[in-house]
Amino acid sequence: MAIKSLLSISGLAATLSVSYAAAAPQLALCPNLRLVSNAACCKFFDLRDDLQNNLFGNTCGERVREALRLTFHDSIAFSKTLGGGGADGSIITFAETELQFAANAGNGGVEEFVATLTPFGPKHNVTPGDLISFAGILGISNCPGTPRVQFFTGRPNPVAPAPDGLVNQPTDDADTIIARFADAGFSPDELVSLLASHSIAGADTFVGAGGGDAFDSTAHVFDSQFFIETRLHNPVPGEGRLPSDASLARDSRTACTWQSFVNNENSMRSAFAAALTKMMLLGQDQSQLVDCTEVIPQSPSHNPAPFFPGNATINDVDAACTQTPFPTLPQNPAVTSVATINEF
Repeated sequence: MAIKSLLSISGLAATLSVSYAAAAPQLALCPNLRLVSNAACCKFFDLRDDLQNNLFGNTCGERVREALRLTFHDSIAFSKTLGGGGADGSIITFAETELQFAANAGNGGVEEFVATLTPFGPKHNVTPGDLISFAGILGISNCPGTPRVQFFTGRPNPVAPAPDGLVNQPTDDADTIIARFADAGFSPDELVSLLASHSIAGADTFVGAGGGDAFDSTAHVFDSQFFIETRLHNPVPGEGRLPSDASLARDSRTACTWQSFVNNENSMRSAFAAALTKMMLLGQDQSQLVDCTEVIPQSPSHNPAPFFPGNATINDVDAACTQTPFPTLPQNPAVTSVATINEF
C-alpha cells in the first residue's frame, strides 16, 4: 500500500512538473542578446533606439506631439458604415491621396511628419501601421506621467486609402465629434479619455492660435491641468484652446467625465491607456497580432497636485456637470502665462 501511494505521489509530481513546464513562457533570444516573449518583438529594440536618438531626442518635444497626432489621423479613419482600414498605416502608403484631405493637409499638421517618419519603416522592416503605432506609443513615454500603453505588432500592409471626411476638425462641435467617434465604435466617455492626449499637445497651425500654443500650462507633463483649464472662462495668456475642446468640456454628454479627471489622475491615465490601445487596434484582428509592450519603456513618474493657474478660482469655472460640483483646488500664483511648447 505504501509503495502504491508513493508511486501515485511521484506520478502526480511528474504530471505537475510537465504541466508547469508547458505553461512556462518560451522566451526568444534576439540578435542583440535581449530576451523577449516573442521573436517578432526583437526588431523593435533597434527601432526604439533609432527613434529615440534620431527623432525624439529622448524628450517630450514637438516630434512626440507630431507622432501622437499621426496615430489619431491614421487610426480614426475607420467607419462602421463607410469603411477604412483604421490603424493600418494607409496615411503613409497612400500619402499622395490622404495628405490631400482637408484634415491632414495644411492645418492638419501631419504632412511634414509623415515624410520624416516614413523612412524608419523599411529601414527596420516594419509595416506602416506598426510604425505609426509604435512611434506614437514610444514617443509619449518620454512625457512624465504618461501611462504605459500596449503595443501590438503584426499589422499587414494597407490595401487602400481611407475615405475622406473621417478625421474631425478642431472647429467641429460636440454633436459632430461624438457622432464621428460613435461611428468608429467609441463612447463619449472613451472620447474624453482619448482627449487626455491634449495634456501634452498644442496647436501648430489651426486658425485662431499661433504656432506651438500649448493647450494647458503644463504641456510637457501628462496630467489633469488640461481638464481644469479648458473649463475656465478664459485661457491662460499664451494658451491655445480648440473650439472642439471648449465644446466637449461643456457638453452634457461629456462634461461630467471631463470633470471627473480633474482630481483623479490615476483614473485619467488608466482610461487614456485603454482608449488609446483600442484606437490603435481599429480595423485590426487582435488575435493575429503579437503583444510587444515589453519594448515600451516606462515614462518618468510625475504626480503633481492639480491647481487653478494664477489668481483663478472656482468662480472662473464654467459650470457644466450638474451631477457633481467642480472640485475645490489650490491656486498656483506663479502660473500667469504659458510658453510655446516648441521651446521645450
